[in-house]
Amino acid sequence: MARIFEWLCRPEATLFIRTEDIGPGLFIQHGFSTIIAAKSIGSNCWINQQVTIGYSNETDAPVIGNNVRITAGAKVIGNVTVGDNVIIGANAVVVKDVPANCTVVGIPAYIVRRDGKKVLEQL
Repeated sequence: MARIFEWLCRPEATLFIRTEDIGPGLFIQHGFSTIIAAKSIGSNCWINQQVTIGYSNETDAPVIGNNVRITAGAKVIGNVTVGDNVIIGANAVVVKDVPANCTVVGIPAYIVRRDGKKVLEQL
């Protein structure tokens, strides 16, 4: 019976991972419509659904640090470095380097928290 349903409703891949260097502890909460194509991803990272991490051209891809959380719908594009302990807010678009210990939100992304203190600064 399952084969009949598989023929009628063919499964579709929605999680694409094209990163060879991934540290231990990667957690993908929901893989729906998620693309991960980075130069490297550090340890203990958390990636939500509909996230795009990818190239801006044939050679420029992001480097994601340790303990980074990338929430739903966020985009990290191009030759950028995301530091350790960073939180990227929902639907944020990161196109510049993000220093360690920050929370970024918005389009384009800007820093709203650094080292546990509220701030408002451009990347």
